Amino acid sequence: MKVSDVSVPQPVKDVLDSLGIKELFPPQAETIQAGLLEGQNIVLASPTASGKTLIAELASMKHVLENHGKVIYLSPLRALASEKYDEFKKYSHIIKDDGRKVSVGISTSDFDDVENWMEKIDIVITTNEKADSLLRHRAKWMDNISLVIADEVHLLNEAERGPTLEIVLARLMQINPRIQILALSATITNVDEIAGWLNSKYVVTEWRPIDLREGVVLQDEIQYKDGGSRRISQETRFAHVNLVLDTLKSGGQVLVFASTRKNAVSAAKTLASNMNKALPKTGSTLIKNAMEKANRELLEKEAYKIEEAGEKTQISDELADMIRCGVAYHHAGLSGAQRKIIEDGFKERKLKVLTATPTLAWGVNLPARMVVIQDYRRFEAGYGNYPIPVLDYKQMVGRAGRPKYDKFGESVIIAKTQDEADYLMEGYVLAKTERIWSRMAVEKIIRGHVLATVASDYAHTEEGIFEFFGKTFYAYQYDVKAIKSIIARILGYLFDEQMIAVDRRDIYATKFGKRVSELYIDPLSAVIIREALTKKAGYLTEFSLLHMIAHTPDMGPGMRPYAREIDVLSLQLEHHREELLIDPPNEWENHIGYEEFLSEIKTAIVMENWIEETTEDQLITKYGIQPGDLYRIIENAKWLLHATHELSPLVGANREIKLLADELEERVSKGIKRELLPIVRLDGVGRIRGRIIYNAGYKTIEDLKVASLEDLTQLHLVGPRIAKKIKEQVGGFIDKEPEDNWEEPQQVFRQKTLF
Repeated sequence: MKVSDVSVPQPVKDVLDSLGIKELFPPQAETIQAGLLEGQNIVLASPTASGKTLIAELASMKHVLENHGKVIYLSPLRALASEKYDEFKKYSHIIKDDGRKVSVGISTSDFDDVENWMEKIDIVITTNEKADSLLRHRAKWMDNISLVIADEVHLLNEAERGPTLEIVLARLMQINPRIQILALSATITNVDEIAGWLNSKYVVTEWRPIDLREGVVLQDEIQYKDGGSRRISQETRFAHVNLVLDTLKSGGQVLVFASTRKNAVSAAKTLASNMNKALPKTGSTLIKNAMEKANRELLEKEAYKIEEAGEKTQISDELADMIRCGVAYHHAGLSGAQRKIIEDGFKERKLKVLTATPTLAWGVNLPARMVVIQDYRRFEAGYGNYPIPVLDYKQMVGRAGRPKYDKFGESVIIAKTQDEADYLMEGYVLAKTERIWSRMAVEKIIRGHVLATVASDYAHTEEGIFEFFGKTFYAYQYDVKAIKSIIARILGYLFDEQMIAVDRRDIYATKFGKRVSELYIDPLSAVIIREALTKKAGYLTEFSLLHMIAHTPDMGPGMRPYAREIDVLSLQLEHHREELLIDPPNEWENHIGYEEFLSEIKTAIVMENWIEETTEDQLITKYGIQPGDLYRIIENAKWLLHATHELSPLVGANREIKLLADELEERVSKGIKRELLPIVRLDGVGRIRGRIIYNAGYKTIEDLKVASLEDLTQLHLVGPRIAKKIKEQVGGFIDKEPEDNWEEPQQVFRQKTLF
């Protein structure tokens, strides 16, 4: 099917034509023929790179330009949401009938905001959790949504996050029964069930824009799915290195999936040390030398970006050195800025090899000529090593093949014995993916959703609550009676904890319950906060609140103590005992609970160190925490401290707690001591630059008002651009035009003072 034949407005066709897109891929054509542009609900299940995003774009522009509708695009990850936002922005110059341009917006954070500015946005890109939060706040503009696009809908099968997607889709269908649904997925076995639940047609295809050669490698031989085989040169004793070198010599890129962060880093180090062997097979020595020099210069720039992305640490130095060799690793322990640099470098083909944990397969689109899977087992605390699902395997191999650069993609899983090779061929390469099952019927997962159903006025009777949950995917797959007993237990718990009240048949949320739901925290976290805030500690300190939030389930995985830290943390517990708002368990009666408590103590200590301006490198060295984990703890802490601030008046806590929580939220956000608060509130001034300014004698806003531009410019890490921005914000009238290398601030303030 040609793009010119698709029933979308001409400006959309013009955009695609400018990108060289003149004909649709078969899955795209089949989806349109199934009625997508006529309002038909569709579940599209097709491999990575088969064109699912373009289908979403066509459906969205049809709604916005012809039907005057509003679109919400649901993504499971923030990084993926950002990627889709960038892709949709190419339509933002198109003029609608009302004279306004098509608008695209993104919102992935701040779960206590209804985002009223999005009322005028045509296409909203968001995460499943943010959409759930907006539904809890009853954001009025969500009633106007005419099309919902659910990306990666097979994640309904994911225990932690699947139920949220399930609830969001069920809720959107509840508030607007006529809403159109486009669900996008990798190939799954029971797509018919998902389509049945969503009242959709479904399109299933194995078509890919380039062929995929899928196989198992044992020693020096790859055995392919189609029965073919080939041998790999044994240049080293490492199978993954030999596979990478073989691909690099023919000009390809490689993704290596490792089971753990540690293994991903180790694989990257080994590869970096062997990159001198990865010379092209053809070409003169002169040409090779010129290419190598140009490549070194490009990689040096990428290494510099990593070194400048946040504080300088051992990890950033190590990563920069690997990047100079054309290799990088990617996992959740890296900061968001570091991951973005690495992703862009790989997409732009500057980086040749990327080692990663399997989570990358569910994230941004990073195709490669070859995908190497080092290990088919995964370690999980409490379960040990166990084989990954076939669906996870297929997600990884789906990254093989770059449509613009490769004639085919190749994926290989490494076997150590012939018996294992046979198992991998049968159990993964030739296997079908597992069925997708709803993960809804777990009390700790859905208690917040049950509360939200009442608190946000979606149901006010037990029958009404059962009716809503009867429309979920769980109820479609199972008998809804199976979940009724769980819901009844949750309602009893919410009643006992004074989050809901009952008047005859009517159920309604208390002020406390409604605010808990809006704050998007687990009701159990709210109970912990309430009980802690109404307890009289020996004396209230910053550590009191930091440990309290570390004790909540919403903090997520805490910092597990190493064996060598147990005694030290036990001493720290005793040192802080009078400050604690949570009683510690008895070490001898509840050993597991005691170790978990020490994990919370460690998490609180790390946060305390952070707000005392301990550097990232010192935290990495002392506590073994990585930047990505630190930022996750910081984000969760900010959220929970905000919740503490908001809930404290409702539970009768004294004003001192509310003020302390408010201050701590800001200090945790910036990683600063109290004395820096006024200075780091200035745009462009972070924790490091703020400390430099403060130590130079500019301790208050008044000090900065009277400081000369020249004096501020001389400070380390300040310079003319930042100095000018500071003076404009504190009241200095700067008439001088910025130099060419200055960046204009987003907003230039001309008033005398902001304070």
